[in-house]
Amino acid sequence: MIPSSAYIHVPFCKRRCGYCNFAVVAARPDLVAPYLAALERELSWLAHPRAVDTLFLGGGTPTELRPSELADLLAIVRRWFPGRAGCEFSIEANPDDLTAEKLDLLVASGVNRLSVGVQSFQAAKLRFLQREHGGPSLAACLARCRRLPVTLSLDLMFGIPGESLAVWQADLEQALAQQPDHLSLYALTLEKGAAYWSPWVRGEWELPDEECQRAMYVGAIERLTSGGWEHYEVSNFARPGHRCRHNAVYWTGGEYYAAGPSAARHVDGVREVNHASTRTYVRRVLAGRSPVVERERLDRESKARERLVFQLRILDGVQLERFHEETGCDVQLLAGNLLSRYEAAGWLERRGSTLRLTREGLLVSDSLWPDLLRR
Repeated sequence: MIPSSAYIHVPFCKRRCGYCNFAVVAARPDLVAPYLAALERELSWLAHPRAVDTLFLGGGTPTELRPSELADLLAIVRRWFPGRAGCEFSIEANPDDLTAEKLDLLVASGVNRLSVGVQSFQAAKLRFLQREHGGPSLAACLARCRRLPVTLSLDLMFGIPGESLAVWQADLEQALAQQPDHLSLYALTLEKGAAYWSPWVRGEWELPDEECQRAMYVGAIERLTSGGWEHYEVSNFARPGHRCRHNAVYWTGGEYYAAGPSAARHVDGVREVNHASTRTYVRRVLAGRSPVVERERLDRESKARERLVFQLRILDGVQLERFHEETGCDVQLLAGNLLSRYEAAGWLERRGSTLRLTREGLLVSDSLWPDLLRR
C-alpha cells in the first residue's frame, strides 16, 4: 500500500525546556538554511511528488523559523507532498511565534490545523516549564488563531511539582474558555536526557502523588466528556469532527513518509529512523549519503503486537475480527494469558467482539504495553 501521510521533523527551538529530551537544537538559527537544503535533498530522493491525505510538521517548533524561512519550508513540503482534496495539514507551534504575519502565511500555504504548545495558563506552572508566554499576549494569540479557518488544538500538561487539583482544574477551564477544537493532555514525565532529570532524582522537587494525578486525569475526562467532547485516545480529546486524522494513521498501523533529523518512516513494510543530530543529518544528506541509522522489517507477529498496543490506546478499542483479518493474527493466540489477567484486574473489558481499556486501564495503560510487545 502506498502511504498517504507524511511527517516532517523541524528540530529548531528558541530554548530547550528542562523537561524535554526530544531531538531538537536550541538557539541555532545558523543551521536553518543548511537544514532546508538537506530536507529538499532528502525529499528529492522520492523521485516524484507523493499526494497525501494528512501532512504534519512537528518538532521542535516549526514556527520558530523566520517568516522567509518558514515560507521556504512550506514550499518545499507542499512541492513534494501535495495535499489531496480535504487534506489535513497540521503544524506544531509555540504561542510566542504566532504573529499575524506567520499565521497569514500558514493559512495561505494550506495549513488547516494548528497544534499550539500552550502547556499551561498558570504563571507558576509556566515558570517551572520554562515557557515564556502567558497573560494578555497568550490570550491575544489564541484569539487570532480562533478567527482563522483552522482546527485549533492545545497541548496542556498536568502533574507539575507543587500543582494542586484546584490549579489543574483552573488551567483546564482557562483552556476551554479559548474555545479550542481539540485538547491533548499530558502528565509531566521526566526522563534521562532532560535537564530536570537529575534534580528530580536528587529529590529537589516532588511530583504530585499518584492519587492527586489520578484525580487530575479522571476529573479532566469527566469535565470534557460531560461537555460533549470525545475522549478518543488515552491523551486526546476532540469536539465532534475534529479528531487528529494524522495520528490515527500511527494508531491503526498505517504507513507514512517522514523526513528530517530523527524522523521515523514506515514505507513498504520497512521502518527507518534518521540520525537524531541535526548537524550529522545535514552533513550526510548534503554529501549524498543516507541519514538512516536504523532499519527493520517487522515480521507479522511483531507488527500485530505493535498494532494491538496502539489500537488499545484508542478508546474505541480493538475490533477482534477485523484485527484478525488485517493482521493475520488472532488476539487470543497473540496475548491471551496477558489479556485475561488484565481483564481480571479490571483494566480491560470485552463488549461483544470489541476489546477496550476500562477507566482503570486508562490510568495504568503505560505499564501494560511492554508486556504486550514482548514475544
